[in-house]
This record gives sequence, C-alpha cells and structure tokens, in this order.
Amino acid sequence: THTHTHTHTHTQPQLFALWRLADGFCPLLQNHRTRAQLESLVAAGCLGDLRKRLCSRMSFGTAGLRAAMGAGFSRINDLTVIQSTQGLYSYLSRYCADLSRRGVVVGFDTRGQEESGCSSQRLAKLTAAVMLSRDVPVHLFSTFVPTPYVPYAVRKLGAAAGVMITASHNPKEDNGYKVYWCNGAQISSPHDKEILRSIEEQLEPWSSSCWDEGLVESCSLRTDPLTKINKDKASKICPLKFVHSSFHGVGHVFVQQAFLTFGFAPPIPVPEQKDPDPNFSSVRCPNPEEGASVLELSLLLAEKENARIVLATDPDADRLAVAENSDGCGWKVFTGNELAALLGWWMFFNWKEAHPDPADSQKVYMLATTVSSKILQAFARIEGFHFEETLPGFKWIGNRIHELSKTGNTVIFAFEESIGFLCGSLVPEKDGVSSAAVVAEMAAYLHNKNLSLNQQLHNIYQTYGYHVSKTSYVVCNDPPTIQKIFSRIRNFDGEGSYPKTCGGEQIVHIRDVTTGYDSSQPDLRSVLPVTRSSHMITFTLQNGVVATLRTSGTEPKIKFYTEYCASPGNSEASRLEEELRKITAALLDEFLEPERNNLIRRCV
Repeated sequence: THTHTHTHTHTQPQLFALWRLADGFCPLLQNHRTRAQLESLVAAGCLGDLRKRLCSRMSFGTAGLRAAMGAGFSRINDLTVIQSTQGLYSYLSRYCADLSRRGVVVGFDTRGQEESGCSSQRLAKLTAAVMLSRDVPVHLFSTFVPTPYVPYAVRKLGAAAGVMITASHNPKEDNGYKVYWCNGAQISSPHDKEILRSIEEQLEPWSSSCWDEGLVESCSLRTDPLTKINKDKASKICPLKFVHSSFHGVGHVFVQQAFLTFGFAPPIPVPEQKDPDPNFSSVRCPNPEEGASVLELSLLLAEKENARIVLATDPDADRLAVAENSDGCGWKVFTGNELAALLGWWMFFNWKEAHPDPADSQKVYMLATTVSSKILQAFARIEGFHFEETLPGFKWIGNRIHELSKTGNTVIFAFEESIGFLCGSLVPEKDGVSSAAVVAEMAAYLHNKNLSLNQQLHNIYQTYGYHVSKTSYVVCNDPPTIQKIFSRIRNFDGEGSYPKTCGGEQIVHIRDVTTGYDSSQPDLRSVLPVTRSSHMITFTLQNGVVATLRTSGTEPKIKFYTEYCASPGNSEASRLEEELRKITAALLDEFLEPERNNLIRRCV
C-alpha cells in the first residue's frame, strides 16, 4: 500500500533527499510509464513508498532476483534489468574467456503489467540487447518457454550462462530475473554476490543500444534455440485419460508435446486456463501447490470427461501438482512429499530393471532439500543407493548434481516438497513438463497392474515406513516482526537457549542454519552451509517428529514443515497423523504466536 504523507516542514528534508533520488532515477529511464509512476509519487509526497522503491536494491534469493514490477531500484523494471545484465556481462567477461563464442541463453514467461509497461518478453529483449551491444551471441527464445528450457539450452548449446525472466507462481504483480551458470544450475555463492557487486559498478546504461528492443530482430548474433530444444525434449497405448491445467502460463503446448514424445495421447486442456494471461484471471492464486481450492476448474472438467488424473503446472511450468480420483472417495490431491515417494520409487524401479547388478547402486544418488520428506532416505537405506540433503532451493540441488557428475555419479531423482521434481539429471532444475509425462507413464504402468497412484503410495509406505508430513505457512508483512519471532526462539529459555519441548514432547536436537549451530554434531556445527540472509531452525523431537521453521526466499512468509517418519511395518497411519497434527499446532502456537504477532494463517 502506498503511504501518502503530506509535506510538513519536518519531512521537507527527507522529501527533498528522496526527490533527488527520484530525479536521479528518472533520467535513466526511457520507459515513460515507470517515469510517470515516480513523478506522481514525488508530486503526492509519498515518502514511505518512495523510500521503499529508491532506498534499497534487489538481491539474489533462492530464485534469483524477484520483486514487484514498477518504478524504483527495488523493483523489476527496464532499468533494473538493464543494470543487472550489465553486471552479469561484466562478471562473465572476467570469468569466461570465450564468452564471445559461447554466448548467453535468454528465455521468458507470459507475465506483464500494463501500468509499468514491463512484460517478461520486453525485459528478455532488453537483456538480450545489453549482451548484443557488447558483441555477445544471444540464444533468445522466440516465444515463451517453461523455465527448465533455459538451463537445458545452456548445457545443450555450451553457453556461458542463461537468464530466465519469470516470477514462477508468485502473484501477478511480480516478476524476476533468474540466472543459470554454464553448468545449467542456478547461480549460488560466490557468483551471486560477485554479480551483485558488478551490478552496483555498472548502474549507468552503457548506450542507447541497451534500450533497443529491435536489436534482437536486426542483429546477426541473435539466434532462436526453440526448434533445436523442442526436437530434443524428451506408440504406447494408455488406457487412462488426463486433464492438464497450465494456470494461464507457458505449459499447455509443452506438456502436449511431452505426452506425444512419450507416445501418449495429449491430456485434455482446461480451456479457461490453457492460454497465457498475465492477470491469471480464473484463479485466486496462480500456485497449484495450494491444492483443491485452486484446482476447481480442472477437477470439474476431469469429472465431466471421466478422466482419473489431473495434472497442473505452475505459470512457468517448473512445478507439477497431481490429483487422482480415488474410486468412490473423491479427489486426492497429492502433496509434494507424496508425489516424491511415488516418483522416487518409479525412477529407482526403472533404474534397477536396467541395472540388475546391486554393485551398480554405489554410483546412484537421490537428492532432496532438507525441509522435504525423508522418504528417499528410507529408500536409500533399504535399496543400497546414496541419499543427500541440500539447503532449500533447487539451486543447491542443481549445483550438487554437477559436483556428483564430475566424480562419475548419477542422480536419478531429486525434489523439493514445494512440488518441484527432477526425474533424471538432464537438466539441473526442477521440471514440471517432463515430470507430468513421467507421472503419466507411471500411472499407465500401475493401471495395468490394477493399482491407483494412491494404492501404490500405501504399498511404498508399507515397505519403507509411513512418512506423514504437513507443510504450510503464515504470512507476515512486517520484517521486524519476523526478526523478533526468531530472536525469541533463539533465546527461549534465557539468552542463547533454545526451546526444550514442543507440545509437551522433548526436543532432542536443534539445528540453526542461520547461525551454523547443530546440537547433533560433535563440534556443534551445522553440516549444511550457513545462510545468514534467512532464518531456518530445525527441531528433532523424542518421538521421531522433525519440524522446521524458515523464512521464504521469495515471499513474506514463515513456512513450517513437520514430518513423522515411522519404521517399516508401522501402519497406524491415523495415530501418526494425530500425533503430527498436535505437534504442528504446538509449533505454531508456542513458537510463532500467530495472534500476538498478527500473522495471517494460510487460507485453504
């Protein structure tokens, strides 16, 4: 919300200083809409809004640069994208000797905002223009593509880096600038900090060419990688019918193609949601992770068409939600952890068919983020392959895949609980398109065995142990409140003393990745890298429940994750679920205090 402040005498110096900042920002702008936004804020004396827009810059979070579109250094707009690309070029030219041969891949989604004139396509063209103005070849996709196409193209074409203009499933007001390194993984430390430093050294646009969208049409250094990539992206008779929603994003065409590649008839599209729409007009929230409440149109169409499985990709098609019509029991919307149990089982089942020698398992890995289910760890323990955890965010998984491949290891499956899956390791990024086709293949196989996805999930739990989990969040729009909440947890029983119980259950271990503390380690130091820029504390309880609280890297949320991991054969699922529900409620009430801190609980 804009803070309208009248220009009283005591605010005059502040307003003058902000006016100088705005005055410095406006001449840098050639987008008359963002210029007009700032000029009207100055004229109205909106100190608070001007301060937010002009007194800070974006930094790289778990998904690159991400912010609201509009005028200001803290927003995504023409100028900040040009500045970011100048900084990226500057860093790449120092780091990559053959940048002018390898070039950069650029892709974009379907987002756009009329009032600021910032569409993903325009921002992608400006990204390309900056690189082309320095004689760097640019592989710019000619149309919107799923996010995984960019890292795939980086690897396929041997490019020095990739940029994807997307804010994934964030609200329609947002956009983002996601950077991939030459290995196809998202950038991580130290590259992210070095690129930010380079951006700050290159704030003045180099020349008028940087603003020239037309350069991508006239410059011979620009190529379109679409045909080459489409041809690669990975007839069976499938008795099942599928419905697919692309949530007004890029997924429709690409999921149809993926099904054909797998030899299946394409899924039935949800007509109201198949075409790109930057306003996401048929959903209250463009995130399929929200479950049945946002899948309503898909489920209605599936019932009408007698389709048993619904697939939904988020707007940039890197995440996948799945629902199944359980005979007579209504719709079951799988959580990310449940889908991972199914996909992990399926990937290892197929791998084992092709590699019957148990010794081959020594070079096989599965990966998951630390806030995700430990079900893959249970698989690894019984089946004899390796399992590793990473920090939250697929950039950590992508970089670990690259490291493991250098020593001859193969990652056959990786996931994060927020419905991000990677089947195989062709692209070191989550991929909703190929995952949708893999789910179809698995569902068809199970159908021929007279099994549903849900029945197979329970078979997996019988073999490897029930893993009951709960993931949700509260919204907090006030950063100082978030600091206060986590400071209270770290000094719960006196200074430097964490809580000792949760819901009456003893806490046996605490890991605080923000400070680097881990009570389970002999030296009390966390094995996972310290991340001081965000909060994340994990509690292990006496009864086997693991609970984590963390701040989101992309949204004003405190997320919480709880999981009860039972041993194989313990099939009292309802008792486990009740125990978990009790601990989850206590975690919220005792540690986050939603009412006292004015936190907004998730609306389901």
